[in-house]
Amino acid sequence: MDLNHKKSLMKRYIFLCIGLMIMAFGVAFSIKANLGTSPISSVPYVVNRITPLSVGNATIIMHCIFILLQIIILRKKYEIVQLMQLPIAIIFGYLTDFAIFILQNFTYHTYFQQWLFCLLGIILVAVGVSFEVTANVVTLAGEGLVLAICKVFPIKFGNIKVLFDISLVCTAVFLSLLFNKNIIGVREGTLTAAILIGIIAKRLNHPLEKIAVKAFV
Repeated sequence: MDLNHKKSLMKRYIFLCIGLMIMAFGVAFSIKANLGTSPISSVPYVVNRITPLSVGNATIIMHCIFILLQIIILRKKYEIVQLMQLPIAIIFGYLTDFAIFILQNFTYHTYFQQWLFCLLGIILVAVGVSFEVTANVVTLAGEGLVLAICKVFPIKFGNIKVLFDISLVCTAVFLSLLFNKNIIGVREGTLTAAILIGIIAKRLNHPLEKIAVKAFV
């Protein structure tokens, strides 16, 4: 690996970390809005509410499970470089807890203001996802698991992603009903996030790629 390639790779990881920070604040705003988190954050949020674990720590554990499932699904086809998902998950988990801490004193007084927080969270998560895609070094473990399933089964990524998100929301609902007797973390904001995040991220990918072409040289 020559020096220029190393510099380019380092820039890509820095770009990814910026995306993780943006995404973490998106998650924090979604939680603060109390209108339901995005599907990928729904399970960690419920776990946080029913156990002593923070949202960030629950996120790290969930991502570790996703990494293990990738290894089980792909077996010999699993690429060792994908283990980089583990430190990325740890960074993202701690950034999420940091963002939640920063926003703890933010308040709202109306349903309309809740939606402003929720939509801001959705936009930030979408921007973070677009940064992750543009960095093109390693995905978060959730997307990694979807890709692993696609490699083994002849199903389109989009279809698996929808099923994956639905399974996360169903798991969050099941856990909240089992331990809390009420549904928590899944509301109208969850559905809105499921619809909008992918659309916004796709719109951002093209302009970000133009920046990346110059930045990663």
